[in-house]
Amino acid sequence: MNYNTLQWQVERGILTLTLHRPHQLNAFTVEMAEELVDAFQRASRDDAVRAVVVTGAGKAFCAGMDLSVEGNVFGLDESLAPTMDDMRRRLDEPDIHHGVRDTGGRVTLAIFACTKPVIAAINGAAVGIGATMTLPMDFRLASDKARIGFVFGRLGIVPEACSTWFLPRIVGIQTALEWTYSAEILDAETACAGGLLRAVVAPDKLLDEAHALARKFVDGKSPVAIALTRQMMYRNSAQPHPLDAHRVDSLAMFYTSIGDGREGVRAFLEKRQPAFTSSAGRMPPFYPW
Repeated sequence: MNYNTLQWQVERGILTLTLHRPHQLNAFTVEMAEELVDAFQRASRDDAVRAVVVTGAGKAFCAGMDLSVEGNVFGLDESLAPTMDDMRRRLDEPDIHHGVRDTGGRVTLAIFACTKPVIAAINGAAVGIGATMTLPMDFRLASDKARIGFVFGRLGIVPEACSTWFLPRIVGIQTALEWTYSAEILDAETACAGGLLRAVVAPDKLLDEAHALARKFVDGKSPVAIALTRQMMYRNSAQPHPLDAHRVDSLAMFYTSIGDGREGVRAFLEKRQPAFTSSAGRMPPFYPW
């Protein structure tokens, strides 16, 4: 698929996915949402992709929703009167899917479901959906020029893109509330001190640092084991009891032990690098449990 708002480039197993509306500061649109959902689903299926780095073209990462479009700028159908029952029973029916569901949320759910490690390389302004779309990514690196803001309160709307699930888990409830209540723009150092970022680096080093981190997750690693580990961490940490994690762990251990695990043990005993052959596009039968 050719994208209008994204650039897709794969090199040595690392997909660099670039938000590409530089003249609009990579402002988010419904089209970009659809393309991001497709791109992350495609990345999960594509064995050439072992990890994903997301960045922005030009001087911004993503300046939030494009507020210049006509009508409901969030792409929602104002003729509807949706209920929670609709969201439970009719989530994927066309009128709800296109007219009610938060577009940012559909993107973050696609990132959450991805079977590859995902790293955000935040090169500049990341506000609104530009900030919340990074939350289901595994790591966030930022340029020291980056500015990050959960600015929904300035517009009279609420945090979206499943951010009320992700943000408190990353930075804690007190910091999440302060950042969303105040709607302040954070500099990179403040965001890092608050636990949102893994590191702040010089602008000209940002992509190199992100790619180097991605290589640590690719070289000599089992694609299926990494995919399972990613989903186990996110899903099991939200379970009410460790027994729920034990059920998943047991099946994951069983299927990896008879797959790449055999090669991993042989390589360890023979003192050589493993040659794993699994595909994250072909997961064990219990996935995603």
